Amino acid sequence: MTCAHLLLMMSLAVSLGSAVEVPRPRGVALSKRQFYEENKPFTCLDGSRTIPFDRVNDDYCDCKDGSDEPGTAACPNGSFHCTNAGYRPTFIPSSRINDGICDCCDTTDEYNSGAKCENTCKELGRKEREVLQKMAEITKEGFLLKQQLIQEAKSGHQEKQNKLTELQASKKELEEKVEALRTVKETAEQPEKEAKERHLKAWEEQKAVIRAEKDKAKMAEAFLELDDDADGIVSVAELQTHVELDSDADGSVSEAEAQGLLGGVDQVDTAAFENTWNNIRDKYVSESQAEEPAPADTPAEESKEPLTDNDSEQYPNDDEIPEEEEEDEDEDDDYPEEDLDKTPPTARTPEKKDEDEEAMPPYDDETQALIDAAQKARENFEESERALRDMDDQIRNIEKEISFDFGPSAEFSYLYSQCYELSTSEYIYRLCPFNRVSQKPKYGGSETNLGTWGTWAGPENNKYLMMKYEHGTGCWQGPNRSTTVKLTCGKETTVTSTSEPSRCEYLMEFTTPAVCHEPAPEHGHDEF
Repeated sequence: MTCAHLLLMMSLAVSLGSAVEVPRPRGVALSKRQFYEENKPFTCLDGSRTIPFDRVNDDYCDCKDGSDEPGTAACPNGSFHCTNAGYRPTFIPSSRINDGICDCCDTTDEYNSGAKCENTCKELGRKEREVLQKMAEITKEGFLLKQQLIQEAKSGHQEKQNKLTELQASKKELEEKVEALRTVKETAEQPEKEAKERHLKAWEEQKAVIRAEKDKAKMAEAFLELDDDADGIVSVAELQTHVELDSDADGSVSEAEAQGLLGGVDQVDTAAFENTWNNIRDKYVSESQAEEPAPADTPAEESKEPLTDNDSEQYPNDDEIPEEEEEDEDEDDDYPEEDLDKTPPTARTPEKKDEDEEAMPPYDDETQALIDAAQKARENFEESERALRDMDDQIRNIEKEISFDFGPSAEFSYLYSQCYELSTSEYIYRLCPFNRVSQKPKYGGSETNLGTWGTWAGPENNKYLMMKYEHGTGCWQGPNRSTTVKLTCGKETTVTSTSEPSRCEYLMEFTTPAVCHEPAPEHGHDEF
């Protein structure tokens, strides 16, 4: 029943209250008066039996349905009609008749209890009429807003359809452009690749020449160092002086090991030394790289000098140690003891591999021009590809939006992509229709998902009165959170309340003009 209907009924109730009351047995509603004719036998309303009329309201229950005792408490299943002139008529259980408590605002239920009841129907009616009048005005204004929303939704839907058609047409053109730029890019990259490969190959060849020359110089230097007697021959005995060439790790180079390194002979000249150099290159340590042996560590006991009185008293308290010395101590802590205990390098540390690898020289002008052209082609292609991805996103978003069920006349479409908040003493609740519901602590903390859009969940006669949001953040040892949003008519679009009726199941009240119905015409009334 609409607010307008209720308001009309209230007006009728007031007029009836001031009119002559129609005679009928106590507790009988006006709509059932025809069943209670004083000069005729009474038939129980369920048709179970017929009794003389004088047994109606005789304080004895004759009918199974209690209809013969509408004004007494004789029947446990009976009901008493409160006329409540000036307010809403109602029924109460017959057990409340004359129980000393005023249930009817017109006091008619306590006609024989001695209870002091005051007729409050007119005041209650006045207040309710004010509320109903206000509700009727809200419904009327809300419905007008709803009509505007429907018109806006129609034009908006058409705009989106036009935009979608335009984007889909533009997408074909852009796809063709992307493919054309891909061809340009690939065409430009092929000569770039070949030119860079030529440049790299030339650089590798140049490095190989440099390495060969350096290796040849090292080989010549090694021959002179090994030829201790400068006779132009490197012998087994001379080779044995270089213990780093020990192959069996016994700490010395045997005659057999030396002969093996020399290629099975006792000595080699400069011409034959190349094969020997190939065998010893990786282990050989040039004498020119030799270092003086590191001085032996002085035992800690000997290195300690007795502290003088001044030394021992210089910093009597740790707090007084200068900051610079404290920093020095901290720096010492940065180096683990195991590093300090490592054996120092030997006098003949193998030299590091020569840094013959200088930076690759810059590309020549022709190669650089090819690289620049290819890079420009890549940038153009990537830019067009990004534009195509953006266009795909726009198309998907529009298709997704127009696929939603926004109501019979798309009146709910204005809620899409909007969010509404309600702040309580502890939390900030956020409803984003057709998307999600969330809860965030008011004074810091992470957001909790109370459910993502599921479906319309109202009753069969109007499913658009409730929204269901499901699969939110899971509760501790419980189900995933979910939220039911109950929609009511209002001029404003806002969240009015939230609650948690069951664990992890939330209820949110939401007002919107989109659910406002057309007000009933101001004529006629419902019978009561």
